[in-house]
Parts: sequence; C-alpha cells; structure tokens
Amino acid sequence: MRELAPDEKSSTVFVYTQTSLIRGEIVLRESARVSIWLRTQGVPNFIHVFKGNIIQLAGSPPRTYAKEEVFIPTSEVIAFHLAPPAHDSLDYDASEANRRMQPVQALAGSFEIKSLLRISTATDIAAGLDVMNTTWMSLYEAEITNPYVPQLNLSVPMLLVRPNKVMIGLL
Repeated sequence: MRELAPDEKSSTVFVYTQTSLIRGEIVLRESARVSIWLRTQGVPNFIHVFKGNIIQLAGSPPRTYAKEEVFIPTSEVIAFHLAPPAHDSLDYDASEANRRMQPVQALAGSFEIKSLLRISTATDIAAGLDVMNTTWMSLYEAEITNPYVPQLNLSVPMLLVRPNKVMIGLL
C-alpha cells in the first residue's frame, strides 16, 4: 500500500457485487465519512482497494483470491460498508418527525441482508421506493449472510445498497 498523505486515512471496507465479496482498505480524505462516501461528488469509476481479499461466488465452490491492489467498477457495486467493528455516525437525525424504521430483507445477489429501512410515516414502503430517486439507500442494524459462505455472518450498524440492484422484502 502506498504511503498516506497527511490529509488521508485508510479504512477497511466490505464491497459487494452480484458475484463477489471484497474486503480491503480504501484511502480517502481524512474528513470523509466512509459510510456515505459513495453518495458524495467525485466518486471514481473504479474503487481502488488495497490488500484485497476476494470471495468469488460465481462458481461452485466459491473461490478466494488475495490481491495487493484490486480495482472494482463502481457501477458493479451493489452494497458497501465499513468493516466491523469500525463505524461512522448514522446518516439521519433520530429526532426527525414522521419517520419510522421498517424491518426489511434485502437480497443483493446471493447476500441476504436483514435490516431496517428508514421511511416516512405518511406513505407506504411501495410508494416510498417508487419516488426514491437516489443511487444509494441506507439500511440500518443489518445482519448479512450468504448461503454459499456459511461462515459469513456480519452485523453492521449501517450500509449502503443500490436500490435498483436489490430486492426488498418486508419482514
């Protein structure tokens, strides 16, 4: 990994695609909130991951790779979060009126994500998802599993998912 500039930090993240799970380090500005980084301006076309550990789920059995550097097309990313136990502050104000947490199950490729989705109390989830015009959606208190990787059982306070690449089921 390259030497960090004085205004940079390294953070360990999990990056999910339809067929892979990648764990590794990314380098961002010191002031960046990693958990919402993909929502910000200037996200590159490729996520540059250092010390990447990759589980490829496209075959049977799953294959693993270790790469000093890996470049993941940002357009292929379907979910993203900080590696536990690290976490950022949540991206909402808990005192905001007229919001509730809806238990949901998101299916992202072969990943199952049981979590909470923060939605308006004035509308139902179908209408809320229909009018949502965002590339990334936050899920909270997530439990992430995958049937092809039984040892994968992650709990994260927050993750981003690409709503047009996941199925959302109500719990």
